[in-house]
Amino acid sequence: MLKLVAWPMVGCLGVTVVALLLERILRLLDALSQSSARFGYVTELAANLVPHYLGLALPVAFFVALFIVITKLSDDSEIDALLASGQSLSRIVIPFVCVGLVLSLFSVALFGYSQPYSRYAYRSVMHEAVNAGWNGRLSGGAFIDEDNLLMTADDADPAGQSLTRVFIRRLDDKGREEVITAETATLSASPTGDKVTLLLRRGQRIGQDAAGAYRTLAFDQFATELPLAGAATLLRARGGDERELTLNELARQAASNTSVLPKETLLAELYGRLARAAFLPFLPLLAFPLGLAAKRGNRTPGLIVAGLLLLAFQHSLQLGQSLAEGGKANPILAIWGPFLLFTGFSVWMFVGSLKRPGDTPISRVVRRIGQTLDQVRRLVTPRRKAAS
Repeated sequence: MLKLVAWPMVGCLGVTVVALLLERILRLLDALSQSSARFGYVTELAANLVPHYLGLALPVAFFVALFIVITKLSDDSEIDALLASGQSLSRIVIPFVCVGLVLSLFSVALFGYSQPYSRYAYRSVMHEAVNAGWNGRLSGGAFIDEDNLLMTADDADPAGQSLTRVFIRRLDDKGREEVITAETATLSASPTGDKVTLLLRRGQRIGQDAAGAYRTLAFDQFATELPLAGAATLLRARGGDERELTLNELARQAASNTSVLPKETLLAELYGRLARAAFLPFLPLLAFPLGLAAKRGNRTPGLIVAGLLLLAFQHSLQLGQSLAEGGKANPILAIWGPFLLFTGFSVWMFVGSLKRPGDTPISRVVRRIGQTLDQVRRLVTPRRKAAS
């Protein structure tokens, strides 16, 4: 049983996490597209997103793997053979519940300790990327818009250091303006990395003198230095957001009266993480009745119902957290109420199918949905054949 469920869960988990990461990476590339140097941050940002998306995909991957295994065993009549040999449905489901318990412990570590640190690391890297400033290279047609400096070039070599048709506008410490244009220019960063030397050729410089008058200088070669902006220091330490706190920190701050975050917010976050982890062992109890009710080639309705139930559980927890954080509901009732409702529903579904496996009120609805889809398919297929 464990071997059967392992590979479908790993495959579904990998595909789901990769798909979510690719979608997020595209958004990161778009957000950081103004400077090619900032693309180096994308890999680090994506790595810090893995725990977040792993937590989102884990319940879905576990349930899909359970559904696939159960329907396969049902199609091959192995469930019937086990039941006929004296094994009860409760005994068959035990290995899957044990997997759920292991995943629940893993989720506690993931939600409680890995995600808070990775979330803060992601925000730290994003802050550094946004404030990374200019790195001493310039692409053709791009703009460097830093404090008191505006610079652009029509063309540049692939390295971004040999420029053509350059325009620079900058202000000195006293607010005096300087405008420089040149046909070509060469950039070279200093060994210390805090400034860049710009060698301009065949151009003009217009600047204000001490009296405020503008003076023009035509030159064949002109050398000037421009500062390189370093990344700003992160404005706050970890813990300014309740999602950046570990389970121990949430419990400790909720018990104290010195936390800057409201007690209701801390308790809602703490209970929400624990409820998401504790729900995993109950998924086999929900997957078995739905999987046994799905006959060969008619599994879509069961997956649809399961998906709706999982979405309803996740959104009910989010709604409960929002109400608790706003002080409109007790955190215990707002979080553990939906948890008890859905776990109780899962137990009721499983207990209802012990005498007649797969026969529950929900499974009857699933079968009826499947029969309706079959009827629609039979009505549509002859029309397609007639049209062809």
